[in-house]
Amino acid sequence: MTKKTTPQPDVWGSTTPDIVTSEEVLDLDLSPPMKLEPLEAVYDLDGLMTDFPTAGELQKFVYDQTGIALNLKGRANKMKYQVAMDVLNGVEVAPAFLSNENPYLDKNDLVPEEPVRILPERDPYLPPKGDVQNTFHCMTIPHPDQNQRAMDKKVTVCFRKYNNGVITYEIEGPMTQISKGEKIDKYGRTRPEIIVWVDPRSPEQLIVRADGSITPTGQKVRALMQSMRVNESNIWDTWIDREFISINQSAIENPWS
Repeated sequence: MTKKTTPQPDVWGSTTPDIVTSEEVLDLDLSPPMKLEPLEAVYDLDGLMTDFPTAGELQKFVYDQTGIALNLKGRANKMKYQVAMDVLNGVEVAPAFLSNENPYLDKNDLVPEEPVRILPERDPYLPPKGDVQNTFHCMTIPHPDQNQRAMDKKVTVCFRKYNNGVITYEIEGPMTQISKGEKIDKYGRTRPEIIVWVDPRSPEQLIVRADGSITPTGQKVRALMQSMRVNESNIWDTWIDREFISINQSAIENPWS
């Protein structure tokens, strides 16, 4: 006795496909799909003025949509909405309307930072730097700030000796930031009142004058460097107040070159 079976679906796609006749092909719609024309100006002034009544909200919306930060506060009303609309529609705007600040950041929530100090100009009576005979950098000199010195912090000092015998020093750094004071922000968190710079840098200063005399500060600096031993000598005599002959051996071999 033959048992009847129910045909199972062909999940692997091995069944012979149906044959399509030429008459059926003629009935198919082979025309290309309809193309949608891109919208050029999708934002307008009325929409922006209705949805974003303040410059702050408008700046945040533009930033969300384009990643461009704008400076619109205080601008004429129509101008700021026109600028925002131009940016949203891909139109280039004047650099004066652009900003580097994230519109979501509230400056009142940020800890203020003291600006970096601008150093005085180099003394015009010093020899030109092109006349330097030799230089020496020392990174083990005690910090001029009392609190930093108590923590055994050091500074980097550049010593220069010029062809006319003048010797100078210049404190090059490092600069560090420390927190000063405390206040509670609107979230109830304790934060610094301000962040200030500990800046030991100095312009180039005299130690030894061209006539061989030494400045008051120079006497202390020279004494410090003479206390730092190098073999049977010291740093001052070995690396700072060097003789011309010690760094120019060619002068012995051929003084006329």
